[in-house]
Amino acid sequence: MVFSSIHFLLYFLPICLLIYFFLPKDWKNGFALLASVLFYAWGAPKFIVLIGFSMVIDFYLVQLFNEAVGKLRKRLFRFSVAINVLLLLIFKYFNFFQANANLLLDSFGIPPWRLLNIALPIGISFITFQKISYLIDCYDKKVEPQRSLVNYSLYILLFPQLIAGPIVRYKEIAAQLIERSEQDNIDYKLSGFFRFIIGLAKKVLIADTLGIVVDQIFGIPGAEMGMMMAWIGIVAYSFQIYFDFSGYSDMAIGIARMMGFVFPENFNFPYISKNITEFWRRWHITLSNWMRDYLYIPLGGNKVSNKRLYFNLCTVFLISGLWHGAAWTFIFWGAFHGLFLILDRLFLINLMKPLGVIPQTILTFFIVLIGWVFFRSENFGYALSYIGAMFSFETSYPQVYLSSKFWVVFLLAILFSFIGLIPKFEFSVMKWYTQTNRISLITFKATISLILGMLCLIQVFSADFNPFIYFRF
Repeated sequence: MVFSSIHFLLYFLPICLLIYFFLPKDWKNGFALLASVLFYAWGAPKFIVLIGFSMVIDFYLVQLFNEAVGKLRKRLFRFSVAINVLLLLIFKYFNFFQANANLLLDSFGIPPWRLLNIALPIGISFITFQKISYLIDCYDKKVEPQRSLVNYSLYILLFPQLIAGPIVRYKEIAAQLIERSEQDNIDYKLSGFFRFIIGLAKKVLIADTLGIVVDQIFGIPGAEMGMMMAWIGIVAYSFQIYFDFSGYSDMAIGIARMMGFVFPENFNFPYISKNITEFWRRWHITLSNWMRDYLYIPLGGNKVSNKRLYFNLCTVFLISGLWHGAAWTFIFWGAFHGLFLILDRLFLINLMKPLGVIPQTILTFFIVLIGWVFFRSENFGYALSYIGAMFSFETSYPQVYLSSKFWVVFLLAILFSFIGLIPKFEFSVMKWYTQTNRISLITFKATISLILGMLCLIQVFSADFNPFIYFRF
């Protein structure tokens, strides 16, 4: 089920919240879990049993290794992590590995293996990372294991963040799984509703409008594309993926807030970054933090030699690229960002500082755009031909029609992406999201929400089905 679908907006969410608000406190978790199972099963009924079975195994393995000592404790922990990694490898990467193995076999004249075409469970990457973070934190005794299977299952399956994040650590909501009375008030419900509408508008009004043109442009063969159209396509895609994914995160944070849960922020004006290091502190923040805490630091972090540090950065971002998708384009995208993180540490940040904020921001955005070409392209060859078109100075090729609606949305996307360059705006936006202490402000937000909500519904009714980009990952 998609947040921006008619079924979710007009049926599932209103009915779910209405029942949830009026249930006794002791029943809320059970109902929220039931609603989450229904939400997942709506889109992937074949995989809910698999996800449920793996959760039960994790739950009891944690109980076992928490009570065990010595080598047995370590073995049980490693076994629990290995199960989750193995499931991810099988369902997300088996087809990729098998296809590449067949190419290798074919080069030696050996008949290829028969492809199994294993289906990808929705949201498996996000679910697996949350489960692994729970296992590691329990093993390191940073948190106490959850004693209730219902509460643990709710942590994994809570439907606002189930499909595409943000990646929520158990320690961030452990207390909220038990007691949410402080958040069970009108302020949280109102601020959550406002945040949800903002996210819906980002997705439906901006990302989907840009996405129509992006799909058309990326459907043109690279060798037949003009320079201007190539630049419009990749810049539009950069805004599409940002408003699509940050929109989902806003909607997830908003729904959770209405239910009394506080989720971590996932985006903070990433395109105003002055270097790639800063970009990854602002883009998909929960993934960046996960990679830092559960991969980079265990590999040695900054407390190693320079050569090992650069190896660690490359390793983390190669894994990050592969996490996003089972394709060489994603792997290269991860390596590309890893390279610039190394260059930042070597000299790039210091070299760019004298240029000033605006030139640094433009140069960083340019680097990000080149990376997005590989992220969006179906294959490596097309990515290279697309980049060639960006610097071809050719203008005679067929063009995609760009309506006035596209240009209006395109300009709004630029405004909302870069307005964070104004320091006061950047630091006040989060406060604006949650502030509900003045009647005038509530009235203003309610009016804006009503207008945006109506525009979104009109767009949803008139548009074709358009899932979130990160559903693929």
